[in-house]
Amino acid sequence: MNSKDLPINHARVSAPPASSNEPHFGGSESPLAALINSLLHPLLATGTLVVCVYGWGEHFTGHYLLLGVLAFFICSQAFDEIDILVPWSSFHLTRLIRGVVGGWAIVAAILLFLGYATQLTANFEQHVILTWFAATPFVLLLGTKVVRSIVRRAVVAGAIARSAIVVGANELGRELASRVRKDQYSGVNIRGFFDDRDSARLTGLEFGELLGKVEDAPDFVKRNGIDCVYIALPIAAQPRIVDLINALRDSTASVYFIPHLFVFDLIQARVDAVNGIPVVAVCETPIFGVNALMKRAFDLVMASLILLTIWPLLLLIGIAVRLTSAGPVIFKQRRYGLGGEEIIVYKFRTMTVQEDSAEIIQARQGDKRVTSSGAWLRRTSLDELPQFFNVIGGSMSIVGPRPHAVAQNELYRKLIDGYMIRHKVKPGITGWAQVNGLRGETETVDKMQKRVEYDLDYLRNWSVSLDLWIMVKTLITMWKDRNAY
Repeated sequence: MNSKDLPINHARVSAPPASSNEPHFGGSESPLAALINSLLHPLLATGTLVVCVYGWGEHFTGHYLLLGVLAFFICSQAFDEIDILVPWSSFHLTRLIRGVVGGWAIVAAILLFLGYATQLTANFEQHVILTWFAATPFVLLLGTKVVRSIVRRAVVAGAIARSAIVVGANELGRELASRVRKDQYSGVNIRGFFDDRDSARLTGLEFGELLGKVEDAPDFVKRNGIDCVYIALPIAAQPRIVDLINALRDSTASVYFIPHLFVFDLIQARVDAVNGIPVVAVCETPIFGVNALMKRAFDLVMASLILLTIWPLLLLIGIAVRLTSAGPVIFKQRRYGLGGEEIIVYKFRTMTVQEDSAEIIQARQGDKRVTSSGAWLRRTSLDELPQFFNVIGGSMSIVGPRPHAVAQNELYRKLIDGYMIRHKVKPGITGWAQVNGLRGETETVDKMQKRVEYDLDYLRNWSVSLDLWIMVKTLITMWKDRNAY
C-alpha cells in the first residue's frame, strides 16, 4: 500500500469527498445488490466452516451450528468496510486484502475469546477449527472477486439497474450526475434534470437534458416509473422542496436530498438524530460507541502483550541511557491528547536537555544535543517504547496522530487550517503519516501541513484493519527510515 491508497484531501472542495478517487453512491444501489453486499462475507465464512467440518469427516453438531451462527453475525459487522460495488478505479487489491485479513483476524479473536471464556473449546476438533481459520481468508478473497465480477456484469446487462432524475441543474446537481455517469457500473441511469430556469439560461449543461420545471417532476416520476429522485435544490428553496417531497409521496420512488454541505472538508460525515430531530455531522470522530470499545480493547491487549515481551529490552535501554549521559532515564513532556487536553508523554531520554517550554527546538541532523545512545534510539524509534505505558493508562493509543509538544500545537494551530481536528482521537505511538515517510523533523509549515493532511485522512478512513496495517508498516519502516534523528 502507498499513500495513493487513501487519497489526501488537500483543500476545501465543492463536492462530497470520499475515501476513494470516485465515490460510490450507496444510496442509489439496488436492494438486490445491497443484500448481496451485506450477506456475502458472512455466508462465505459460515459455508467454509461447514465444508471444513465435513471435509475432516466430522458431524455438524449443535456446537458447530452455534459457532456458525456466531461467526455469521460477527462477520456481518467485521467486514462492513468491504464494498464489492465500489468503482473499479477505487477497488485496490491491497485494500481488499487488508480488509479481509484484518476483519477475519478480529472475528477469529472474538470467537477464541468467547470459546475460552465459556469453556466450549473442548467441544470442537482442533484440526477443523485451525483449517477453518486458515482457509477462510482465501475463500473470502476469491469469493469477493468472483461475486463482484458477476454483479458488475449484471449491472452492465441491465439486470440490476435503477432510473433516476435530478431536481436542480445547479453545480451540485451536475456534479452528482457527472460522477454517477462516469461510473459505468453504478447501475443508475440519470434520465435528466428538472429546473425552473429555461434551457437558454442553463449554459454548459453537459449531462442529460432539461426535462421540465420542478413542478413537473412528480408527474414524470409516476409516468416513467423512476426509481430515485435526487433533490439538489438550495436550502433557500425550502417551500418548493417541501411541496416537491409531498407530491412525490404519490409515487414509489426513493427520494434523496443532497444538502449543500460539501463546501466543507467533511470528517466522518453522517446523519444522526438528537431526540428525534435529524442532524448532519460535518466534523466528528470515527471512534465512538462500539468502535471506541473495540479500539480500547485492542490497545489494552496489544500494549500488554508487547510490554510483557519487550521488558528485557526496556531494561537494557534504560541502563544504556543512564550510562551514556547524566540525567533521568525517562523524559516527560506535555503534549495535547484527546480533545486538546494536556497529557504527559513518556520517552527514553535521547538528549542532554529536557525541553518543555514555550519554545522548543526540534532535533536536526547532527544535533549536538543528541546523546550517543540517543542517536540510535531516535533512528530506530525505540525511544518511543515507554509510550506503551501511556496506552495502558488511556492517554494514548497504539495507532493515531502523533502528539506534538504544546508549544508546537500553539504555533501550528494558527498556521494550518484544521490542525486541531487531529485531536478528535487519541494520539498514537505510530500513525498514518509516519508510515508514509513523514517522521522526524518538520522544519517547515509545508511539512507539518502534509503530516496533518495524513492525520485527517486517517480520521476519515479509520478501521481496526487500517490500524493493523499501520502497525505492520511501522515494523517495516522503522528499520530503514532515515527521517528521524
